[in-house]
Amino acid sequence: MQLRKWQQEIIDKFPSIIKQHNRFILKAPTGAGKTVLASELIERFYKGKKIVVLCHRLVLLEQLERALSKKHVVRKLTVSDKGEAFDGYDVLLSTSMRAKSMLADAIPKADLIIVDEAHRVSPNGQGYKWILDEFKNNGKQTAQLMGLTASPERRTGDQRDQLNLAFDAIIDCANIEDLISEGVLVQPVYRPHFVHDLDLRSIDITSGDFPVATLAPAIIKSSMIDYAIWSYSEERTKIINKPISAWFCADISVAEATLAAIQKAGIEAALVTAGTPLKERMQLLKCHEKGEIEAMVSVGVLAEGWDNPFCNIIVHLRPTLSKVLWGQSVGRGLRSAPGKTKCVVIDVSSNWSTFGPVEKLEWSLWSHRRSYLQYMNRFNWIGQQQDGEEDNEVHLLCNNKLSNGTRCSLIYKKDTYENDTCPVCNTYSAIDIYKEQKLDSSLSENKLHTLFFERVPKVYGEMNLSIWNTLDRMAWKSATPKEQVFLTFCMAFAEVSGDATDSESDYWDAALIAETHIRGYLVENKFQIVKQKEFDLSHIADGMMAGTIIRALQANFGISLCGGVFETNDGPEIERKYQKAIKIAERLSMIGCSSQDNLPYFNASDHLASL
Repeated sequence: MQLRKWQQEIIDKFPSIIKQHNRFILKAPTGAGKTVLASELIERFYKGKKIVVLCHRLVLLEQLERALSKKHVVRKLTVSDKGEAFDGYDVLLSTSMRAKSMLADAIPKADLIIVDEAHRVSPNGQGYKWILDEFKNNGKQTAQLMGLTASPERRTGDQRDQLNLAFDAIIDCANIEDLISEGVLVQPVYRPHFVHDLDLRSIDITSGDFPVATLAPAIIKSSMIDYAIWSYSEERTKIINKPISAWFCADISVAEATLAAIQKAGIEAALVTAGTPLKERMQLLKCHEKGEIEAMVSVGVLAEGWDNPFCNIIVHLRPTLSKVLWGQSVGRGLRSAPGKTKCVVIDVSSNWSTFGPVEKLEWSLWSHRRSYLQYMNRFNWIGQQQDGEEDNEVHLLCNNKLSNGTRCSLIYKKDTYENDTCPVCNTYSAIDIYKEQKLDSSLSENKLHTLFFERVPKVYGEMNLSIWNTLDRMAWKSATPKEQVFLTFCMAFAEVSGDATDSESDYWDAALIAETHIRGYLVENKFQIVKQKEFDLSHIADGMMAGTIIRALQANFGISLCGGVFETNDGPEIERKYQKAIKIAERLSMIGCSSQDNLPYFNASDHLASL
């Protein structure tokens, strides 16, 4: 088999990868060929050895079995399988919950454990925790745990449920833009509309996303489905090949209403859900791939493990706070196929304006509450583009009223079309989203960066350090919550390593060492940081300017901590310390700190007992 460029590069580097890491994720976009790579790695580096391949859904098991059986002797476990593992075969396929006794026998024998859709691994959940513990406690010292995913991130504030606790590195194999240039994937072309009458602000998101029970009625009550049908009816006529579309819905009620609207428009459509029998589902998807069914409406079954390269339109009707869900679902339309030059992405759920294009998404092994709270602002990504110091991207929202009484509501980039005319309704009746939504209400990270690097050396050079260096307890004891955030940043900047790191895991290891030291200091001195609802960069900026929020004692003591770094470190080291310090301050602000801390990397009781 002719391997793709990125696959061959990973194979060439694989000996050095497994020399450095025994728990790692191979990250590559949907459609890049991760399963083919896994099969080739087994063939070249684990011939005759014992392999366990895990995933979380039966449909994924079927696909993995077909792919891996071409070159390997494969056994797919059933629920009731018993006995010894690897009896007459080398590759064992299973979900994490099947035939636990056989899996428990297999893991200590395995030379390699592969987890497909590795972002699903919960280090603190029922599905994978026992497997991770078994691998850690009883696995071979020479064995590897290898995850495969396009989106290595978990949307959770629970610090006991982070991907970094399961894997020690992310190997970035390929990105979407490179694969588009190589013809492996096609270019996504976005058509985002803001649905004015869908109000998400009052929906409780303590679960980490919009609860379907309240989200679905709001969608049906709004004009979201009407916008989707209108947009789709226009875009399907522009497709060179026959239009074949996938529609992602929040729940069955939304999906059924969507299906009825599509069929009313005279378009052949069908619905698949987790409740659709597997045989029926596979038959429907086969008809969809042939184009016999143009529009496939789904609830929770097409975002992962579904491959139809002929799908050329994605319609997103699921507002979410999960960029994993956004990235996975849009990625399903980017596979290349004969005659396919692009994939149109119709988004009426404000996910494009929230997260940005899927080819621009960034991922992190660690997350916290703000990791998804920031997405409550459904123009989050647009605000980030406007806040850039260079090449600011201004986006417009078309307010032209259509004949049916609704607004056009297309979101498009300023200076892209002649006279900034809307490319959909051919009128100019637009507002500047940034100004209208007041997205510049908080200081951008770029502006804080400039201020910090200008002010700290200047103020530090004028300070009497013999005074300020002795005021740490006084500064912390009298600090307000906002001043605590400022002091946390300054302490983190002084404490964290400025050494270069080779992986994201190494980056977070360095950050967490500094965070642990800060937590120890605070707990020892009986200082508590109350968990904040927001992390506001302007509080750090105010301290740099001796402003009105951060008082002189805290401002000057904080700068005294930071200033010495500029004298003892070079430019790149200072920059790396600054970037890590922002992350540490953000985490401490959003997680809080107290004598009750019980985190994977810091237990307050154990720390106090060790003193």
